[in-house]
Amino acid sequence: MASAHTEEAVAQDDRRLLPADPAATHSLGSRDWIFAAVLLVAVLAAYQPAWNGGFLWDDAAHVTRPELRSWHGLARIWAELGATQQYYPVTHTAFWMEHRLWGDRPLGYHLVSIALHAAVAFMAGLALSRLRVPGAYLAAAVFALHPVHVESVAWISELKNTLSAAFYLGAVLAYLRFEEGRSARWYLAALGLFTLALGSKTVTATLPAALLVIRWWQRGRLSWRRDVLPMVPFLALGTAAGLFTAWVERALVGAEGAEFDLTAVERVLIAGRTAWFYLTSLLWPAPLVFIYPRWHVSGAVWWQYVYPATAIGMLAILCAIRRRWRAPLAAALFFVGTLVPVLGFFNVYPFAFSFVADHFQYLASLGVIALGAAGAALLLERNGWWLHTRGDALCLGVLLVLGFLTWRQSHVYADVERLYRATIDRNPECWMAYNNLGGALVARGAADEALPLIRRALELRPAYAEAHNNLALALASRGEADLAIAHYRRALTLRPGYAEAHNNLGFLLAARGHLDQAIAQYEEALEVDAGYAGVHYNLATALAARGQLAPAVAHLRRALELRPDYAEAHNSLGIILADAEHLDQARAHFEAAVALQPRYAEAHNNLGIVLARTGHRDQAIAHFRAALDVDPADARVRDNLFTAMGWRDGRAAPAGSSPSR
Repeated sequence: MASAHTEEAVAQDDRRLLPADPAATHSLGSRDWIFAAVLLVAVLAAYQPAWNGGFLWDDAAHVTRPELRSWHGLARIWAELGATQQYYPVTHTAFWMEHRLWGDRPLGYHLVSIALHAAVAFMAGLALSRLRVPGAYLAAAVFALHPVHVESVAWISELKNTLSAAFYLGAVLAYLRFEEGRSARWYLAALGLFTLALGSKTVTATLPAALLVIRWWQRGRLSWRRDVLPMVPFLALGTAAGLFTAWVERALVGAEGAEFDLTAVERVLIAGRTAWFYLTSLLWPAPLVFIYPRWHVSGAVWWQYVYPATAIGMLAILCAIRRRWRAPLAAALFFVGTLVPVLGFFNVYPFAFSFVADHFQYLASLGVIALGAAGAALLLERNGWWLHTRGDALCLGVLLVLGFLTWRQSHVYADVERLYRATIDRNPECWMAYNNLGGALVARGAADEALPLIRRALELRPAYAEAHNNLALALASRGEADLAIAHYRRALTLRPGYAEAHNNLGFLLAARGHLDQAIAQYEEALEVDAGYAGVHYNLATALAARGQLAPAVAHLRRALELRPDYAEAHNSLGIILADAEHLDQARAHFEAAVALQPRYAEAHNNLGIVLARTGHRDQAIAHFRAALDVDPADARVRDNLFTAMGWRDGRAAPAGSSPSR
C-alpha cells in the first residue's frame, strides 16, 4: 500500500509540475523577452548608486594586476598557481578581458556585474518555469532585487559569484534538455558549462547534488542508471575542484592558524548557526553588514547547541511530510547543500574575521526564494487573487520594497570609506574595518584622521601585522620615521613573509640614506614575491644610488617585464641609458613614459634633454614646455627650455645637460 500511495502522489505531482509538451517550454515568447528587459531595467535602477562605486577591499587582488595584463600574463593566470589570489582562471580571464576594454575605470566592471546578475535571475526564472514551479518569474524578480545580494553585485571582486552562477544555471538548463531526449550534445554542453562554473568559483561544485535533488523532487525517487550514473563525471569534477580549492585556501590564501583551529563540535555549532543566519537574513534582510561580527563559538555553552538541534529537527519534520509535499524538503536540501562549502566544515579565509558573509549565500538563496514564490503563487491562486489586481499589486509591492532596500544598500558600496564607516557603525568591534579605513585615509593623505582608527584596530587585535604596516605608513607621512621603522619591524616579526612591509621599510631606510639595509629589505621582499614590480623598481633605485648600474638595469628591465605600463621604470631606465650615452634607447624609454603618463613632467624634461643632445631641438622645446605646463615653477626645466631655445638660435649651449633622476 505504501508503494501504491507513493506512486499516486508522484503522478499527481507530475500532472501539476511537469509540462505536457517539454519541447514547447524551450521557445521564448515575447512575454519572456519583455520580462527580461523589464528585469534588467529594474536591476540597473536598483543598483544605480553603485554604478560609479570605486574599488574596494580585495579588488586590487582581483582586477588584473599590471604584471598580468599581457598575453603572457593571461597564460600565467591559467598555468601558474599564485599568479592570482585564488585559482579561478575563468573569472580572472574575464577580469583580464574587462581591463582590456575599460582599464581601471570601475563603471564597466560594475555594469558587467549588474547585467550578469539580471541574466542569472532571468535564467533562474527560466529553469523554474521549465520545471513547472509556480511563481517562477516572481522568484526570478525577488532574486534579482533582494538586498542580500548587493554584496555579490556591487562588490567588483564578487564577479566570481555572478559569473559562476550564470554558468551554473546554464548547465542546469542544458541538463534539463539532456534529460528530455538523452542527447549527448546537451549532456556535453551541461558538462562544459559546469566546468566553466568551477573555473569561476568552486562553490558551484554542489551542482550535481542539486540536480539529483531536482530529479528526486520531480519523481519521488532516484534511478541509479537514469539519474545517478550520468552524474558521475559531474561529481568527480566537482569533488576534485572542491578539494583543490580547500588546499589553495590553506596553502596559498592563508586559511590556517589559530582562528581556524576549530574542533569538530565547534564546526557543527557553526554550521547550525550559519544555516539559520542565512535563512533569517533572507526573510528579514536587516541590518546587512559587509563584515559581520565573528561569533565566539564554544562547545561548553549550552544554548549554542540549539542552532544545529533545531536545524536537524526542521529537516526531520520536512522528511516526515515528504510523501505529501516534497517541495519544502527539496528546497531545504538545495539551500543547505549549496551552503556546505561555507558552513564551517572547510576553512575559507574570511573565517578569520567572520563565519558569515552575504555573498556566501548567493546561489543557495534560490532554493528558499523559489519555495516562497511558489507558495505565494499557489496561495493567491487558491484565493482567487492571482489573476486579479490584488494579487499583482501585492507582488509588485513586495518587489518595490525589495528594490528600495537594494537601492539603499547599494549606496554603502559607493566608495571604500563609506563602506567601512557603515561597517564600523554596525559592527564596532570589527578590527579589519578600522584598519582598512585607516589605510584608505593614509592613501589619500589624511594620516592624522587615520591614526586613531589604526590604533583602535591594534587595540582590538594587537598581533595585526597589516595594522602595524598601515600605522607605520601614517607615521612616516608625518615625519615620525623612527616610530614608523619600529612598527614595520613589528609587522615583520608577526609576519616574516610580509613582502609589502619589507618593501615599505626598505623605502624608508633608503630615504634616510641606509642603502645597504634598504637593499636587504627589498631582496627579502623579492624572495617572498619575485613578481612584485614595485620592489624591483625600488631595488634598482637603491642600487643605482650606490653606483651598481648593471644590476639596477636588470631589475628595471624585470619591472618592465612584469609591468609594461610602468612609466617610472621607463623613466629611470632611460636616465641610466642616457648617462651611458645610449641615447636612442634612452629616448625610446622616455617616449614610452610620457605616452603612458602624458603629464609626467620629469619624463618630458628628460626626453627634452635627450632630444636636444641629438639635435632635435624643436621637439625638445615642445617637451620642456609640456613639463612646464605641469609644473610652471620648476626652474630646472625653465633653464633647459632657455638653453634649447638658445641652441635653436645658434648660440652655444652650456655643458653638463643630462637627464635628471
